[in-house]
Amino acid sequence: THVLEREQWIAAPLDAVFAFFSDAANLDAITPRWLGFRILTGLPIAMHAGTRIEYRLRLAGVPVSWRTRIERWESPHGFLDVQERGPFSLWEHEHRFTPQPGGVWMHDRVRYVLPLGPLGEVAHALAVRSALAAIFDHRFARVRERFAPFAEAPGAPRSAVRVAR
Repeated sequence: THVLEREQWIAAPLDAVFAFFSDAANLDAITPRWLGFRILTGLPIAMHAGTRIEYRLRLAGVPVSWRTRIERWESPHGFLDVQERGPFSLWEHEHRFTPQPGGVWMHDRVRYVLPLGPLGEVAHALAVRSALAAIFDHRFARVRERFAPFAEAPGAPRSAVRVAR
């Protein structure tokens, strides 16, 4: 099992941050164009435990169908989405939002396993680990741009990225 963790300081109120991340339509705004990402489920999507969302994207130019289910919904502090169908043997993405004076720490934790055993591990080492890092780097930049209009509190952290493998 591999783990990718990221933290990002967002200088905005918890309600604004959670509203942004709980609207599936915003996934398009924070996903790199090179993934050819498209939500197939009709919008708007009512988010709650049990919600299923269908996507299509391209990995190395190959079209991939992906379906996630919201496993846990803890408004406004977080949610967990899991892959029901897609390119991974396991994909669990936990989103946590921790309010602090002047903003919110957003924590992403993804647990994942690639299919094909040893071949999947080779793919991870050669391409998947760096591709996931690039996707989350892109998300980080888009989120920072999206919430730039909110003034940071004096002394508040600017931003941070933590990556665990």
